[in-house]
Formats: sequence, C-alpha cells, structure tokens
Amino acid sequence: MKKTPPTVLALDLEGTLISNAMSQIPRPGLHAFLERCAALFPRLVMFTTVKEDKFRQIARLLVEEGMAPAWYADMEYVHWHGDTKNLEFVPDAAVSDIILVDDFEIYVHPGQEAQWMQIAYFDYPYSEDDRGLFVMLEKLELLIKERG
Repeated sequence: MKKTPPTVLALDLEGTLISNAMSQIPRPGLHAFLERCAALFPRLVMFTTVKEDKFRQIARLLVEEGMAPAWYADMEYVHWHGDTKNLEFVPDAAVSDIILVDDFEIYVHPGQEAQWMQIAYFDYPYSEDDRGLFVMLEKLELLIKERG
C-alpha cells in the first residue's frame, strides 16, 4: 500500500535556512527553496528554537532584502517546549503527515525519526556555493513523487 504524501513541512531556521539568529545570513537559494516548498506542501510551518518575535524580525528583514517571498514574514510559527521538536505541537496535523527539515538530530523527538529529513548544517565560512537547500529540495520532491 502506498503511503500518502506529507501535507505539512516543518522548517528549522538556524543552520537550515539561515546561518543563525545573530548574523542572519540567508542560505544560498533560500527564496527559490521556500517558493518550491510552498508549491509542494499545502502547509509550511516554522519549527525553531528562536522565539517568535525574533523570528518575525528576521523574516521581515529577509523579505525586505528580497531573500524570501513576501508570505514568509507571516508564516505559521509552532509554539513548543521541551528538549525536542515533538511534532505533536503542530496544531491540527497528524505526526505522520509532517516532515521536519532540521540540521541537528538532537532536536528530533524520540519515535519521530521517520518524519525527519536531515539537511547539511549551514556553517561558517557560509559559502556562496552551499548546495544544502538545493539537495534538500531534490529529496523533498522525490518523497512527494514516491508517495503521490
């Protein structure tokens, strides 16, 4: 029996989409990555350790600089607590319908490893040749195609 495609994409911020909340360097291909993800998934959510007000500030700046689509500043934000990113915190979604894109395994909630797709950590010296988002997009497109 074929699995149904995931309907929610939960994205980490630091080390995944940008360098970190301090330097806020956007990862190469960020705008195109977000646009394609929005086309692939009915729902995108931000699942980060960065507090919501700081995330909104970063998101607005990325939009103003043309590094992210306009809707990114208003993207749904997941409020959570604990040591791991338990996908049960995503409102109105079954864990099995969610894919978490994150660079660090320590944030994956026990028992939810199958929902996690690890992205290469975006780290100093922040290469313009970084292909992390492009590689992840290929993996996400393949996942949707296999389950679609």
